[in-house]
Amino acid sequence: MNPSILLTQPPPLLTPNKPNHTSFKFFTTYKYTNTNRNRYRFKHSYRLPTVRCSSQPTQTDQPSTNAVSNATFGERKELTALQSVVDSMSPAVRLASSVVVVAGAVAAGYGLGLRIGGSKSASLGGAVVLGVAGAGAVYAVNSSVVPEIAAVSLHNYVAGSDPGAVTKEEIENIASRYGVSKQNEAFNAELCDIYCRYVLSVLPSDGEDLKGDEADIIIKFKNSLGIDDPDAAAMHMEAFQKLIYVSTLVFGEASGFLLPWKRVFKVTESQVEVAIRDNAQRLYASKLKLIGQDIHPEELISLRDAQLQCRLSDELAEDMFREHIRKLVEANISTSVDVLKSRTRTARDARLIVEELDKILAFNNLLVSLKNHPDASRFARGVGPVSLIGGEYDGDRKMDDLKLLYRAYVADSLSGGRMEKEKLSALSQLRNIFGLGKREAESIAIEVTSKVYRKRLAESVTGGALEAADSKAAFLQNLCEELHFDPEKAIEIHEAIYRQNLQQYVNDGELSDEEVKSLERLQVMLCLPKQTVEKIHEDICGTLFEKVVKEAIAAGVDGYDADVKQSVRKAAYGLRLTRGVAMSIAGKAVRKIFISYIQRSRASGSRTEAARELKKMIAFNNLVVTELVSDIKGESSETPTEDEPIDVEAKPVEEVDDEEWESLQTLRKVKPARMTTGKPGQTEITLKDDLPDRDRTDLYKTYLLYCLTGEVTRVPFGAQITTKKDDSEYAFLKQLGGILGLTDKEIVEVHRSLAEQAFTQQAEVILADGQLTKARVAQLNELQRQVGLPSEYAQKIIKNITSTKMAAALETAVGQGRLSIKEIRELKGSGIELDVMVSQSLRQNLFKKTVDDIFSSGTGEFDEVEVYEKIPEDLGIDANKARDVVHELARTRLSNSLIQAVSLLRQRNTSGVVSSLNDLLACDKAVPASPLSWEVPEELADLFSIYIKNDPAPDKLSRLQYLLSIDDATAEALKELKDRAVPTSETSEEEFVF
Repeated sequence: MNPSILLTQPPPLLTPNKPNHTSFKFFTTYKYTNTNRNRYRFKHSYRLPTVRCSSQPTQTDQPSTNAVSNATFGERKELTALQSVVDSMSPAVRLASSVVVVAGAVAAGYGLGLRIGGSKSASLGGAVVLGVAGAGAVYAVNSSVVPEIAAVSLHNYVAGSDPGAVTKEEIENIASRYGVSKQNEAFNAELCDIYCRYVLSVLPSDGEDLKGDEADIIIKFKNSLGIDDPDAAAMHMEAFQKLIYVSTLVFGEASGFLLPWKRVFKVTESQVEVAIRDNAQRLYASKLKLIGQDIHPEELISLRDAQLQCRLSDELAEDMFREHIRKLVEANISTSVDVLKSRTRTARDARLIVEELDKILAFNNLLVSLKNHPDASRFARGVGPVSLIGGEYDGDRKMDDLKLLYRAYVADSLSGGRMEKEKLSALSQLRNIFGLGKREAESIAIEVTSKVYRKRLAESVTGGALEAADSKAAFLQNLCEELHFDPEKAIEIHEAIYRQNLQQYVNDGELSDEEVKSLERLQVMLCLPKQTVEKIHEDICGTLFEKVVKEAIAAGVDGYDADVKQSVRKAAYGLRLTRGVAMSIAGKAVRKIFISYIQRSRASGSRTEAARELKKMIAFNNLVVTELVSDIKGESSETPTEDEPIDVEAKPVEEVDDEEWESLQTLRKVKPARMTTGKPGQTEITLKDDLPDRDRTDLYKTYLLYCLTGEVTRVPFGAQITTKKDDSEYAFLKQLGGILGLTDKEIVEVHRSLAEQAFTQQAEVILADGQLTKARVAQLNELQRQVGLPSEYAQKIIKNITSTKMAAALETAVGQGRLSIKEIRELKGSGIELDVMVSQSLRQNLFKKTVDDIFSSGTGEFDEVEVYEKIPEDLGIDANKARDVVHELARTRLSNSLIQAVSLLRQRNTSGVVSSLNDLLACDKAVPASPLSWEVPEELADLFSIYIKNDPAPDKLSRLQYLLSIDDATAEALKELKDRAVPTSETSEEEFVF
């Protein structure tokens, strides 16, 4: 066998069992799991036997099979009493017994249920419970006891036989006799144990050589056992790994060169480390099994020493210790969960759950204290609070079980009617151990505590302790403190109790005086604020009242009779609602109907149809809503009353002058002081807060136009007939304004805006060109009279139209350059506000054009006051910015003027030369310049000569001489030639140049 092949297999997961007391103490019992044919994870319990090194001398003259003593497999094993009984049964008898046990359990459960419950359902329940219990017992026997008996029989068969006489058929017969498979955990573990003992006994001891038949002997025995090759190979590998580990412990640091595993057996360093690690874990695990929940410091110190001797790393030791602690706690949890889920749980069982949880808490406290122990550095690694992370109860599926246990512990903590401080600490620790979130734990605690609080509160009320207390608030506060209950949650319970009582009282549709007094007494005892009680009444009684109101509204205009009125009055008084609450409930229902009318009005195809829907809403308000409001308030529908006004929010009154009401003809018809026929409609329920301001004014305007234009009826052939309405429609218009919640100012504004709109449309047609003639004034006055618009508003509209038209004309004229500064000044003199009608950019462009005209006028004049002050003032532009514009234009025009003068000189245009030189002088006045340079000085002299002949002013001539850089001698010579004729085009160029 190649050891390198064996050691490359993944190490088995081992859990130490009872040690085998032999000369090699490191051979212990382990469990493995075999998952497939290629990977080794063993789940068979086996024991490596004692290696007979020298105590049993071998007989060299006997066959190899006789060299192995039967003592190698150990002594025969004895069965327990239960195992003996089961062993005496054949498979058929065991099956029949199982049926009998289950049937007997079902019959007993049926009889017990019938005796206790007295009903068929109780008897069936008892039969199911005991039947399940009997089936569980049968299953336990067949799944655990029978395989163990089969394993004992296998051991006794091999131990009592010669190894060479063991046959595969006999082993299969044993498995068949007990109805188990050879792959059964207990049975297969025994096979592996027997095989391992035999292999080690075949190998020769120290000083002896191999005989060469060992492999054949082992193969023969392996085939006789019928053990699978993967299981057999694992035994060889495990033995070799243990040898590596023990050797490393024996030689310590020197094992690196004394034990050349890598060189001799081709074993890698990682494989050696794996062997050491796995065996160290197994040995340490065997030590951990001795640790229980009553752990002592000495045990932890001993455990630490064992870890160091095993050469196990601190990290692995810590993980193993925490895993062991977790499993101890999981055992308590599993016991508690089993009891918790038991259908026959009793009070004693409930106490058992708490005891198990107390064990966990005590164990956790012990671990915390040991962690803080002065000698904690000498303790085994991993000592600390309990954690379930990574274990059986670390998952969402098990979290529900943990929550149930936490709930049970909370309930037990409150079983005495109060929560002790030590219980609070215990609950906090239990929450941390279970890994519950803070909100989850609080939710469970609140749910349980709420029930206890309700029970204590009910006892205090029925016993009279709460009513007799001097301070109800102090009594309730003390109750919350005893239970460590959140007062806010207690208030919620108080509200729920009050709500429940009120709901019971109003089942008949009204509250009696006694019921009202009872509720008031309950309110005082529970310390409920008035606002809270009113809100509860509004929710419960308001729902009943809302139903009555909706039925009354649904009756419609024709169905609101005396019975409906009586029903509304009874509900409004019998449910003891305040008028404000009753009106609020009624208002919600009424406004929904109003909105439906408005939606139909908006969806209609014409103004006439829209106005008709609004008119229906007005009629509904007058005939139904007004009566409903009167019934809620308890007023008579025939005559006004001076009873106490309803407690509703007062609508602010906005003052509107009488002159404003009289300013328009339509306003005079809806003036508040104007008398109307019949009973006025209610105005307390409005749509002021349900519709935007724009929508409300648009609806009012729609009906106003209907009043102004009349009703339009379409006839065949596309014609239509308009029927004028009388002033009675304005009474409905006034009521519509009240329903829409419009103030007086808003109504006046709607009328005025509509009149202004009509006048503006006609006036824009009359003043299309912006000219206001006498004839047009007469037309506008007639239009004003027809519309009914006050004169001041009409004049404002006329002025706005003419100003707009004129502004457009001015903009066009300025943009096209058809306006001069002179014309601008004439317009300003006529009262035209130029800075309003003409944009600033156009005015700035006009200023640039005016200055440019000055610099190109050919006069040579520049008036600083005119340019820097007057013109900017006339155009309404900034003077400083205007000065910057002038300077920029002057610098540009100065050089351009010289170039233009030379060009004209070459063209023999003397008048143009003089004008260009004058423009140059004008620019120089705006921005004084330095002497100018030119490539041909003779041309500058010619320019000066031509300018002299024009008889300029001395100051201009002197300034030009300076700018053209002409010295005095040349200037005097040119002046003497003043009378000389200017050369013509026929004159030679030499005569033209000085």
